[in-house]
Amino acid sequence: MRNHFADTFFELGRDDPRLCLICADISPAGSIQKFRDAFPTRFVNTGVAEQVMIGMAAGMAQRGLRPFAYTIATFALYRPFEMVRDDLAYQNLPVTVVGIGGGVSYSTLGATHHAQEDVAIAAAIPGMSVLSPCDPLEVAAATRHCAVQTDGPIYLRLGKAGEPVFTADAADSFVFGKLRYLRRGTDVCVMAHGAIMKTAVQVADALAAQGQSVSLVSAHTLKPLDREGVVQALRGHRRVVVIEETSPQNGLGPMVKQIAWDVKAQCELDTFALQDRFIHLYGSHDDILAAHGLAVPDILDRLAAGTAAGGGR
Repeated sequence: MRNHFADTFFELGRDDPRLCLICADISPAGSIQKFRDAFPTRFVNTGVAEQVMIGMAAGMAQRGLRPFAYTIATFALYRPFEMVRDDLAYQNLPVTVVGIGGGVSYSTLGATHHAQEDVAIAAAIPGMSVLSPCDPLEVAAATRHCAVQTDGPIYLRLGKAGEPVFTADAADSFVFGKLRYLRRGTDVCVMAHGAIMKTAVQVADALAAQGQSVSLVSAHTLKPLDREGVVQALRGHRRVVVIEETSPQNGLGPMVKQIAWDVKAQCELDTFALQDRFIHLYGSHDDILAAHGLAVPDILDRLAAGTAAGGGR
């Protein structure tokens, strides 16, 4: 994902001299290195000074530039939270905060690098949009949107590297603020966002192998969430399954549950998220997800038993 972001940003930067990138203690590589080499006056590395990164981005935006603040997700939001809230959101500035490694993808680096609650935090900031694309192609589309939008700050949550492509033959195109159907079915709707779409695809495939007609949906825009699209999904399927690599508070699952309650949805609703705790385990990304109960066999077993993580139906 981060490589597609870098490639897309470099291409956009060649055509738009307002685009600039501020990073905090991340060594540029690939196309980010190309951007720094090609446009050295539009690239700043603040070092371990994330508050400065956000304040600088705010100042640049006020001068008419289009800055992207780019670093590991935990450091993009948590350390400079006051500046994100007051300098960006309160001023309603079109700055994109790019969080690399959303969720627990920085598995072996531990809780300091695990962005479990980043969506909950970003979504709670008034006026801040939240994007969580599911594959490299959606990252490119989301980056292009962020580069031209003028409606305020955006938190762009990315994976790390090596994520597969799922949207090349998607039923729908990418539209900011709208659910995107990758497949359309009538029995079960599997809804996810971000890099854990890989798990959602495997769950959808397993359910389809059982003879069920399965929709697969990318909820790439978490805020503003496509409320009408969610209502249609709830009313158009007998079961909706939400899978996300976030804390169980203020993520996609709780938002879908609220909408389901509001419209008195009659379908079954199962939500799966990270557990509300720090798990002390050294291992791969898949190992950490499994420890949180988000391995594919565990999800399928709980669906069969009618008990999902994070509150069930």
